[in-house]
Amino acid sequence: MIDKATKSDCMDIAKLAILMWENHTVEELIEEFEAVIQDKESAIFIVSIDDKKIGFAQCQLRHDYVEGTKTSPVGYLEGIFIGQEYRKQGYAKMLLSKCEEWAKEQGCVEFASDCELENEDSLAFHRKMGFEEANRIVCFKKTLKK
Repeated sequence: MIDKATKSDCMDIAKLAILMWENHTVEELIEEFEAVIQDKESAIFIVSIDDKKIGFAQCQLRHDYVEGTKTSPVGYLEGIFIGQEYRKQGYAKMLLSKCEEWAKEQGCVEFASDCELENEDSLAFHRKMGFEEANRIVCFKKTLKK
Protein backbone atom coordinates (compact mmCIF):
# COMPACT_ATOMS: atom_id res chain seq x y z
CA MET A 1 0.00 0.00 0.00
CA ILE A 2 2.82 2.47 0.83
CA ASP A 3 6.04 2.24 -1.14
CA LYS A 4 9.15 4.31 -1.54
CA ALA A 5 8.75 6.01 -4.91
CA THR A 6 10.94 5.20 -7.88
CA LYS A 7 11.58 7.12 -11.08
CA SER A 8 8.67 5.28 -12.73
CA ASP A 9 6.29 6.88 -10.20
CA CYS A 10 7.21 10.48 -11.06
CA MET A 11 4.34 11.09 -13.49
CA ASP A 12 1.77 9.82 -10.99
CA ILE A 13 3.29 11.89 -8.19
CA ALA A 14 3.37 15.00 -10.40
CA LYS A 15 -0.33 14.56 -11.30
CA LEU A 16 -1.14 14.53 -7.59
CA ALA A 17 1.29 17.32 -6.70
CA ILE A 18 -0.09 19.72 -9.31
CA LEU A 19 -3.34 19.74 -7.32
CA MET A 20 -1.37 21.15 -4.37
CA TRP A 21 1.36 23.17 -6.08
CA GLU A 22 -0.71 24.80 -8.84
CA ASN A 23 1.89 27.39 -9.84
CA HIS A 24 4.07 24.67 -11.39
CA THR A 25 3.65 22.51 -14.46
CA VAL A 26 3.47 18.72 -14.44
CA GLU A 27 6.69 18.68 -16.47
CA GLU A 28 8.52 20.83 -13.88
CA LEU A 29 7.29 18.59 -11.09
CA ILE A 30 8.36 15.41 -12.88
CA GLU A 31 11.85 16.85 -13.29
CA GLU A 32 11.96 17.89 -9.62
CA PHE A 33 10.72 14.52 -8.38
CA GLU A 34 13.24 12.62 -10.50
CA ALA A 35 16.01 14.64 -8.80
CA VAL A 36 14.50 14.09 -5.35
CA ILE A 37 14.29 10.33 -5.88
CA GLN A 38 17.96 10.18 -6.88
CA ASP A 39 19.05 12.29 -3.87
CA LYS A 40 20.13 10.08 -0.95
CA GLU A 41 19.05 12.82 1.47
CA SER A 42 15.46 12.85 0.22
CA ALA A 43 12.62 10.37 -0.13
CA ILE A 44 9.13 10.24 -1.55
CA PHE A 45 6.57 7.73 -0.36
CA ILE A 46 3.47 6.96 -2.36
CA VAL A 47 0.23 5.36 -1.22
CA SER A 48 -1.82 3.20 -3.60
CA ILE A 49 -5.18 1.49 -3.47
CA ASP A 50 -5.75 -1.23 -6.06
CA ASP A 51 -2.81 0.10 -8.11
CA LYS A 52 -4.24 3.64 -8.10
CA LYS A 53 -1.89 6.27 -6.66
CA ILE A 54 -3.92 8.35 -4.21
CA GLY A 55 -1.29 10.32 -2.31
CA PHE A 56 2.35 10.99 -1.55
CA ALA A 57 4.70 12.52 0.97
CA GLN A 58 8.08 14.09 0.24
CA CYS A 59 10.70 14.39 2.98
CA GLN A 60 14.36 15.28 3.16
CA LEU A 61 17.20 16.03 5.50
CA ARG A 62 17.84 19.67 6.28
CA HIS A 63 21.28 20.63 7.53
CA ASP A 64 20.61 24.36 7.80
CA TYR A 65 18.84 25.78 10.84
CA VAL A 66 15.26 24.57 11.11
CA GLU A 67 13.00 26.80 13.19
CA GLY A 68 12.56 25.46 16.72
CA THR A 69 15.03 22.57 16.45
CA LYS A 70 18.30 21.94 18.25
CA THR A 71 19.96 19.23 16.16
CA SER A 72 21.20 18.67 12.63
CA PRO A 73 20.28 17.16 10.33
CA VAL A 74 16.53 17.38 10.84
CA GLY A 75 14.01 15.28 8.93
CA TYR A 76 11.66 17.64 7.12
CA LEU A 77 8.25 17.08 5.59
CA GLU A 78 8.39 19.03 2.33
CA GLY A 79 4.91 18.12 1.15
CA ILE A 80 2.09 15.68 1.75
CA PHE A 81 -1.03 15.20 -0.33
CA ILE A 82 -3.99 12.81 -0.35
CA GLY A 83 -6.66 12.91 -3.05
CA GLN A 84 -9.87 14.58 -1.85
CA GLU A 85 -12.00 11.41 -1.85
CA TYR A 86 -9.43 9.51 0.28
CA ARG A 87 -8.92 12.07 3.04
CA LYS A 88 -9.74 11.49 6.71
CA GLN A 89 -9.03 7.76 6.37
CA GLY A 90 -5.56 7.68 7.93
CA TYR A 91 -3.47 7.66 4.73
CA ALA A 92 -1.67 10.94 5.50
CA LYS A 93 -0.82 9.67 8.98
CA MET A 94 0.64 6.49 7.46
CA LEU A 95 2.71 8.50 4.97
CA LEU A 96 3.98 10.78 7.72
CA SER A 97 4.98 7.73 9.78
CA LYS A 98 7.00 6.42 6.81
CA CYS A 99 8.77 9.79 6.51
CA GLU A 100 9.53 9.87 10.23
CA GLU A 101 10.82 6.28 10.12
CA TRP A 102 13.04 7.18 7.16
CA ALA A 103 14.39 10.23 9.03
CA LYS A 104 15.23 8.09 12.07
CA GLU A 105 17.11 5.68 9.80
CA GLN A 106 19.15 8.68 8.60
CA GLY A 107 20.12 9.48 12.21
CA CYS A 108 17.62 12.26 12.89
CA VAL A 109 16.17 12.82 16.35
CA GLU A 110 13.90 15.70 15.28
CA PHE A 111 11.36 16.07 12.49
CA ALA A 112 9.85 19.33 11.28
CA SER A 113 7.50 20.81 8.70
CA ASP A 114 5.75 24.02 7.76
CA CYS A 115 2.55 25.26 6.17
CA GLU A 116 1.14 28.53 4.92
CA LEU A 117 -0.67 30.55 7.59
CA GLU A 118 -3.97 30.43 5.70
CA ASN A 119 -3.84 26.66 5.08
CA GLU A 120 -6.18 25.65 7.89
CA ASP A 121 -6.38 22.00 6.76
CA SER A 122 -2.62 21.61 6.86
CA LEU A 123 -2.38 23.41 10.20
CA ALA A 124 -5.02 21.10 11.70
CA PHE A 125 -3.25 18.02 10.27
CA HIS A 126 0.10 19.04 11.74
CA ARG A 127 -1.40 19.65 15.17
CA LYS A 128 -3.28 16.36 15.07
CA MET A 129 -0.05 14.53 14.17
CA GLY A 130 1.72 15.89 17.24
CA PHE A 131 3.68 18.76 15.72
CA GLU A 132 4.19 21.76 17.99
CA GLU A 133 4.11 25.22 16.48
CA ALA A 134 7.65 26.62 16.59
CA ASN A 135 7.13 30.12 15.24
CA ARG A 136 5.05 32.30 12.93
CA ILE A 137 6.69 34.60 10.45
CA VAL A 138 5.72 36.92 7.67
CA CYS A 139 8.18 36.98 4.79
CA PHE A 140 8.87 40.17 2.87
CA LYS A 141 10.37 40.95 -0.53
CA LYS A 142 10.98 43.96 -2.69
CA THR A 143 12.40 44.62 -6.11
CA LEU A 144 15.64 46.55 -6.14
CA LYS A 145 15.76 49.50 -8.49
CA LYS A 146 18.56 49.43 -11.05
